[in-house]
Amino acid sequence: MEKTFVIFKPDAMEKRIVGTVLSRFEAAGFDVIGCKMGRLSPALLRVHYAHVADKPFYPEIEGFMNSRPVIMIGLQGKDVVQRVRDLLGPTDSRKAAKGTIRGDFGSDMMKNVVHASDSVENGQAELARFFKSDELFG
Repeated sequence: MEKTFVIFKPDAMEKRIVGTVLSRFEAAGFDVIGCKMGRLSPALLRVHYAHVADKPFYPEIEGFMNSRPVIMIGLQGKDVVQRVRDLLGPTDSRKAAKGTIRGDFGSDMMKNVVHASDSVENGQAELARFFKSDELFG
């Protein structure tokens, strides 16, 4: 069973669609193995977004992701990493098909409802970054 990490971004929180999106993950057969709410610190965001932290647009990402508390979850299931990404649709919500989470609820590249790990390895690293071992139950 694979595990993956998901952040319900500030736009999901603002739109009050966390339960709606989470229900899609549960309907797909995934188990929630961890869940918590928190505000992401600039230091944590810099580590999480290290691959773009030196880009000119990074301050906008940090400002958005730190604009309100978010909900972080761990999910487990068969091929969960790819299947979650399929449910989400492309990162740019404007290119996401209706019926996908981003196509139904997102508005652009950054306000795309959910961050999800893009590989099994990143899922493991991200779960370890955001959860203590005793906060995961799977």
